Amino acid sequence: MDLNTKGYIKKRVSMVVKMIILLVCFVIYMFPFVMVVINSFKTKRDIIREPLSLIGSQGASVKNYVEAFVKMDFPKTFMNSLCITGFAVLLLIIVAAMCAYIFVRTDYALNKIFFSLMVASMVIPFQVIMIPLVSIYGGQLHLLNHRLTLILMHVGFSVAMSVFMYHGFIKGSIPLALEEAARLDGCTRHQTFFLIVLPLLKPTTATLVILYAMGFWNDFLLPSLVLTRKELYTLPIATQMFYGTYSSDLGLIMASLIMVVIPVIILYLFLQKYIIAGVVAGAVKS
Repeated sequence: MDLNTKGYIKKRVSMVVKMIILLVCFVIYMFPFVMVVINSFKTKRDIIREPLSLIGSQGASVKNYVEAFVKMDFPKTFMNSLCITGFAVLLLIIVAAMCAYIFVRTDYALNKIFFSLMVASMVIPFQVIMIPLVSIYGGQLHLLNHRLTLILMHVGFSVAMSVFMYHGFIKGSIPLALEEAARLDGCTRHQTFFLIVLPLLKPTTATLVILYAMGFWNDFLLPSLVLTRKELYTLPIATQMFYGTYSSDLGLIMASLIMVVIPVIILYLFLQKYIIAGVVAGAVKS
């Protein structure tokens, strides 16, 4: 057996081993989600007695979904989540893109200081300022229980990372000559940004939309601190009502979790092709 054949066999064996490892990791990662889907169609008794069976002794049923839909007041909570997530992501994209554009295209020392402070703020965990934030906004300013308050908080906590990613993409992927040509054609600075630069930011924008739409949609801690009135509940907060002090209705919990995650999965399927390109362009070239 010559060296080329040995090298080929070694390469094939290595590839097979890697595929097996990836397959095992995929199964381990997906197993809990599959179990949630399967058990969402079972009764509470079947979930406790036969959690790993495909179908419970009483058969499969959509009763959990119907009951969870009613108890969660799904249409209202869905619209609350959609409104908060949609406006927060939209505002975040516009503010972060404009801020990063100014940081890249204006060579001011103050801009460099602000950008450095913004990047440094990314290491501060939310839990550190959680209590003071609620105390100030709730106890002194009385601004809690408003959707706008939650939207602005989401934007404020997420803008640093978004500016960092846009900064890297604009600096490394958008030539200055393109903007200069637009200005020679009569475009103002605002027109240059919104008509030329912003459309070119599509990969990074898609990445940020996915990341923060999932984050805002699934966030429980911050909305639970800001929104305490039932009519303002988002989907993750509404799901919490199925958890009791001494017992929980597992069937309703799993059905509600599936209902909460489906919109995010749909959004991901539409935008997934932009994620890798956006992350690489925004992080590596910064």
